[in-house]
Amino acid sequence: MGTQRPASPRREVTAWRPRVPGVVEVFHAHYTEYAYPMHVHDVWTLLIVDDGAVRYELDRHEHGTPHDTVSLLPPFVPHNGAPVTDRGFRKRVLYLDPDAPLAALDASLVGAAVDGPDLRDPVLRLRVGQLHAALARPGDELEAESRLTLVGERLRRHLRPAAASGGGAGTSSEGGAGTAPAGRAVAHRLRELLDERITDGITLEEAAGTVQAHPAHLVRAFGAAFGIAPHQYLMSRRVERARRLLLEGVRPGEAAAVAGFYDQAHLTRHFRRWVGVTPGRYRNGRPPRPGSDG
Repeated sequence: MGTQRPASPRREVTAWRPRVPGVVEVFHAHYTEYAYPMHVHDVWTLLIVDDGAVRYELDRHEHGTPHDTVSLLPPFVPHNGAPVTDRGFRKRVLYLDPDAPLAALDASLVGAAVDGPDLRDPVLRLRVGQLHAALARPGDELEAESRLTLVGERLRRHLRPAAASGGGAGTSSEGGAGTAPAGRAVAHRLRELLDERITDGITLEEAAGTVQAHPAHLVRAFGAAFGIAPHQYLMSRRVERARRLLLEGVRPGEAAAVAGFYDQAHLTRHFRRWVGVTPGRYRNGRPPRPGSDG
């Protein structure tokens, strides 16, 4: 019987820069026999490992990344990385601009991140995964921005527990923004902005600057007031606009552009989620004939 040949080393990489302020790069990789040399980044590195584990040194101290961990490595601090087993590892990484207001990971957090870069937090882990999913969908930038600001808020709570995350009066704990008058006013102003910009959209950073509220507080206040996230509200308004266009006989591709979707596939994904059928099937539906049981 012949000897079994060893599996060839695996190096699979997907990388892109999304249209989301503060996210410098999204990087997905699957490595088996590969080790990173000591190096630095000029941005924050937010890392989750989906399979296997990584062993690395940060500031001359060894750390590890089991699959339930979120790791945050600060800018300009040398680190390396290598697989723990022969199976290698699959990881997803976000490189975040230190000056980006959505994540708000400033230099004051570097020391805490060096001391404890690996965070065991199932909620944070879930949110980082949701953020990656949103970043992979062109046209869902507002959702990605909303998720990024909540990820940044939770990271800051880990690194600076005594500090109030969320930016000033009117913010609240992890449970929600409450229904204080100031929070309701912020939520209603954001809804007005979304209604004014259904087709063009608005970034969370721009909305926060207009309303004069921290992005995390803005997202929480809107959810507390209306029971829906800002990105869900905007997308539902776009779907409603597309429905009216389709009933007028407009083709799905044209309806997608007029209603503010990235492309027809973007419309189809959200239309099926809200309506249960594709835009084409919706457009081609016919009313029942008089006297029929339909």
